[in-house]
Amino acid sequence: MPVLNNITLLRIEAFLLLCCLLAVYQYLGQSWMTFLYLFLLPDIALLGYLANAKAGAILYNSTHSYIGPLLLAFAATYEPGTLGFAAIWAAHIAFDRALGYGLKELRGFHYTHLGLIGKALKEKRRNASSGN
Repeated sequence: MPVLNNITLLRIEAFLLLCCLLAVYQYLGQSWMTFLYLFLLPDIALLGYLANAKAGAILYNSTHSYIGPLLLAFAATYEPGTLGFAAIWAAHIAFDRALGYGLKELRGFHYTHLGLIGKALKEKRRNASSGN
């Protein structure tokens, strides 16, 4: 029986977390239109890559770490309306991680804690198939 590698396990974990967050959002009775409008909002941080890889990675990682949504969820003890926003934000992160988009390394967008993505992954596969 094959054993799951760590990356696959982390991606499955993220998918299950996404499912839980969607269930929480439904339980809260929040607007699904609001969810749709705000779901991609953290990706505005990708604009940091227009400056350079380091700025892009720092901005992306700051909006794609669970620290922000957890702090926002904690704030819901004082302001209950923020819990739905925390669920949307965390769901976005879980969705990205389930797809393999991890936290970025400073050397470029295609290098993540979940492995290579995009052009860097294609290049690695091309080199491996050609024997380089």
